[in-house]
Order: sequence, then C-alpha cells, then structure tokens
Amino acid sequence: MRTEMLTIGAFARACRLSPKALRLYDELDLLRPARVDPDTGYRYYAAGQLERARLVAWLRRLGMPLAGIREVCALPPRAAAREIRAHWARVEAETAVRRDLAAFLVDHLTGESRKDTTMLELRYSAHSDTGRVRPANQDTAYAGARLLAVADGCGPAGAHASSAAVEALKFLENTEPAAGSVLNLLEDAVQGASQAVRDVAAGSEEVGTTLTALLWTGSRLALVHIGDSRAYLLREGGLFRITHDHTVVQSMIDEGRLTPEEAAAHPQRALLLKALGAGTTAGTTAAPDLKLHDALPGDRYLLCSDGLTGVVAEERIQGLLSAPATPDEAVRALVDEANEAGGPDNVSCVVADVVAV
Repeated sequence: MRTEMLTIGAFARACRLSPKALRLYDELDLLRPARVDPDTGYRYYAAGQLERARLVAWLRRLGMPLAGIREVCALPPRAAAREIRAHWARVEAETAVRRDLAAFLVDHLTGESRKDTTMLELRYSAHSDTGRVRPANQDTAYAGARLLAVADGCGPAGAHASSAAVEALKFLENTEPAAGSVLNLLEDAVQGASQAVRDVAAGSEEVGTTLTALLWTGSRLALVHIGDSRAYLLREGGLFRITHDHTVVQSMIDEGRLTPEEAAAHPQRALLLKALGAGTTAGTTAAPDLKLHDALPGDRYLLCSDGLTGVVAEERIQGLLSAPATPDEAVRALVDEANEAGGPDNVSCVVADVVAV
C-alpha cells in the first residue's frame, strides 16, 4: 500500500512550520523529507512525520536551540519531557537574573530609589570556627561597617584561598561608589578576588573558594555570590534565602531531576558548579550572581558557609535569628548549634542588623 505523501507546502501548513524552516531542518539533519524528487529536487513528506515536525515547531516557540531540539527528538517521551523541563528551568533562572537587572535599571533611570531621609547603619558581627571534625579551618568570615563576607576554601590551600578572596574585597570599606555603579564596582572587585585566588592556587586545579558578600551603600546592600555559601534575610519574622547555590545537586533540583530531600543525601551534594579560582567542574568560568537589595530598619542579614546549613535546618536558623540577641550573640548561637549537631565541617557566620540612627 502506497504511503500518502505531502508536498512541502501542504506539510508546512499542517505542522505550522514554513517551507524555509523545513529546508533548513533538512540541511541540519533534524527533519529529513521522506522523499526527494531526483529530477526536480522537490521535497515530499510522509503524514507520519507530522508528529515530529509539530514537536520541532513547539520547541522552537519555546526558544530551545536547534542542538537541544535534536537531542530531545532523539529521546523516548519520558526522557524528552525531562530535558524540556530542564531547559525551561535554565530559562527561568536566566530570566530571573535579567529581571533583577531590569528592575535596577528602571529604578536608577527614574530616580525611584529610597525617597525618605531615614539614616540607616549596620550593626554586625562575624565568627568562624573549625568545627569538631576538620583538622583546620578553611573558612574566612569578615564584617565591617560597609562589607560583610563569608568564603569557604577548598583544596590543599583552601584557607589561603578564602582569606585572599576576602582580603581582595576589603578596599571596598573605604570606597564610595558613584551613583548607579555599585554593581560594576563589586563585579570588578570580584575579578580581583578571583585573580588573588588563582595566585594562591599557583596552577592547582584543586584550590578554590566560595564567596558570598554584601556591600552596604547606606540604604541598600549589593550582593555578590558564587558557590554554596549562603545569604539570608530575616524580615518581619520571615526568613528568605537571597542566594542560589551553584552546586550540581541544586541544578538537578532546578531541573526536576532531584527533590530537596534526595539532594540532602546525594553523594555529590558538595560538588560546586562555580567557584572562585579552580575547584569547578569542567573548568567552568566563574560568573558571580550580582543583585541589589533595599534595606529596611529591623532587617537582619545572615551570611554563612555550608558548615551551618549542612547540619542545621532553616527552621532552626530562623528561630535562632529571631531571638532577641545582638549580632555577636546570634553568630555564636548559630556556630554552637552547628557544633552541637556534630560540627562535621568548618562553620562561619556573619550577622548584620539594619538600624535607624
């Protein structure tokens, strides 16, 4: 029985792809015609190819690159669905970063920054502890009038790497950024920190560090983040994580491949996708997250290494931060809690309160 054949025009109308797109997908070996007339070169398609063609059209509308479409089309339905979910998770993550930048630009260009005249300042404390298992402390924690930072080093020179990264940012304590340039200033400072870590690593691919830092501008905090140290905001009793872990397991959670419960016990939960210096997978270039946060009187910020979050639940962290304690009392309570949970890793905390003066 002869298979029904459709001309390229009829096939294009049926699958909502243009003839030009069909010719391109033929050239790219993404959607080959069922038959090509040897004399005229005219393409004909089988009706059975419509399902694949419609899938290609839908994926193009989704914004998936052609290489990704080729991969999805080669997979069975369930595996293809997982890849589509993973693609969309990446799109949403990238969009969130651009959304934050767009909001900042709108705010900056319209002058809709803080219009009140309330003077604010930070009250802060930092503490770092070796823990109860590790022989040495590779963390660095710092708190000053303008700069708050936590870094968690890895590799044989991890302690020097974390210290070098934080030291490279300390000039910000005495630098007043021009209006609208604080994120650029912070990004440049991180490039200097990255170079300082590479100098410490001396070519070793095992040496690197996380870095999570906040720079106070008087009414806002500019955040720079890379790795799996974290920053939290306690506001009106609610605890909000304002950083996103750059780890293999977090990317798998984002893509729907793991649940948070499965990630907590995953053997690669400490494997970083991004860090300063080396210590990343596949030689990934370190590209930090940069954000601006409006500060309100009564806000409390926490920066910490994974030595805290790896063993202390966020609900317990929220309880300790909510207690009527000074920043110094809070950081020591958090470190003590991690050590009481076994202290398997170095633990570092910085707590800063935003207060009206």
